[in-house]
Amino acid sequence: MSIDIKSLEDKYTIISNIKNGEEVFWKNPDYLTTTDLPFSMDDVLDAEQRLARFAPYIEEVFPETKQNNGKIESQIFSLDHFKNARFSHLKGRLLLKGDHALPISGSIKARGGIYEVLKFAEETAMKETDFTINSDYRLLATEQYQSIFSKYRIAVGSTGNLGLSIGIMSAKLGFKVTVHMSQDAKTWKKDLLRSKGVEVVEHVQDYGYAVKEGRKAAADDPYCHFVDDEASKDLFLGYAVSALRLKHQLKDLNIHVDKAHPLYVYLPCGVGGGPGGVAFGLKLIYGDHVHPIFIEPTEAPCMTLGMISQLHDQISVQDIGLSGKTIADGLAVSRPSKLVGNIMTSLLFGSCTVNDHQLYLYLKTLKDHENIFIEPSATSGFQGLKYIHDLNYDSENATHLVWSTGGNMVPENEQKIYYQEAVDIEKRGYED
Repeated sequence: MSIDIKSLEDKYTIISNIKNGEEVFWKNPDYLTTTDLPFSMDDVLDAEQRLARFAPYIEEVFPETKQNNGKIESQIFSLDHFKNARFSHLKGRLLLKGDHALPISGSIKARGGIYEVLKFAEETAMKETDFTINSDYRLLATEQYQSIFSKYRIAVGSTGNLGLSIGIMSAKLGFKVTVHMSQDAKTWKKDLLRSKGVEVVEHVQDYGYAVKEGRKAAADDPYCHFVDDEASKDLFLGYAVSALRLKHQLKDLNIHVDKAHPLYVYLPCGVGGGPGGVAFGLKLIYGDHVHPIFIEPTEAPCMTLGMISQLHDQISVQDIGLSGKTIADGLAVSRPSKLVGNIMTSLLFGSCTVNDHQLYLYLKTLKDHENIFIEPSATSGFQGLKYIHDLNYDSENATHLVWSTGGNMVPENEQKIYYQEAVDIEKRGYED
């Protein structure tokens, strides 16, 4: 498909700013318009019920989930010190959704990735045996089912965190696993996967190519299930379950979400499945009172570009001369999900971009003032706070929730490298 970039720039002038690598904020002109949606609350509830059926199994094979009865969930942190240090002008309350510390694989991908693997395991068990939804799901940890699952392979293309969630869960169940990754994905993530018995296939090209190759390799194997991060409905619904969980958490904190008490949610965005699923679930629950905002790196703003141009997956960041390379490896995606872009047409409040220097500085501020470490890509959500205030969308009664998408599995030596880079950036006098 040939794209006339000059015509796009003339029609949407902000694309020129994006093309120049500038930090921007885009307010979605179609926000709150009426569109047909492919899923309903029943679909999300079905996903939640499936996770509940698996909880006894999860609790047994992953002891770290015992305190939560086999539920894979994260806590909410209040960021008063961070707010005072970096966003003292912000009127509303600032919270952090701690998906950087989710059990099993330490990122938001533990929601969608693990859910899709569990669903495939359930379907396989029911196909191969007399297993039903009323069975004891702890049976799936027995040698009988491990042997059955070992005949099947699960494959995925990933920049890292999705591969971790898919790899760790699949290997635990007994599936063979292949994760296709670009060579510039983090070495420690590849090493961790291999230590779990996962086959890691490295590709010289970027994430999009890794997905394409993974999809191609799986197509000819009837015993291979490919987790398609660009188009998976199961991934999407697994992420959407988080909204049901968040509703209870906010209620426990006595935080109201209504017309007088808006909720702004800031979601780091790569291909779009994770933030899209979360935003979709929250919209089902809170309607017009929740406002999702996606944040992407200045070199890889694929969802922003796709939605502005309305070309979605038909345009890549390379088409406008951007590299797609960023320290935010989990967001280093050149082409967005068509599924998510279309769904977000009326649900996404807006999106913004952030450069790598800012990611490091947000990381350091959070570590210094809250003693919370998250990886650079996960800090991107903080960028949205800057624009919400500057554009006068902030209010005293607003709640601002930044979704931290990964970090607690980053090795200590890597954490020190990230932090030192932030120190060096400060010394060089980088300013907002």
